[in-house]
Amino acid sequence: MVTPVRVVIALCLVAPFVAMLWVGSYAKTDPTWIGIPFFYWYQMAWVLISTALTMVAYRLWQRDQRARASRKGGAAE
Repeated sequence: MVTPVRVVIALCLVAPFVAMLWVGSYAKTDPTWIGIPFFYWYQMAWVLISTALTMVAYRLWQRDQRARASRKGGAAE
């Protein structure tokens, strides 16, 4: 069953893949940050962003599962 929460979960999990597979958006050297070319710091930033998005997706999934279990009288799916 597709719910708004599950759509948000899917977007949180798909966003890093889209960002990394769209190489043309970050295949450049400028702007540099503390001497590091954009290509490298963009990818490293996505490591942190991916971690945060995965944690958000996991928390939302847990909350969704608890809500579904309480609606079904305690039976988990």
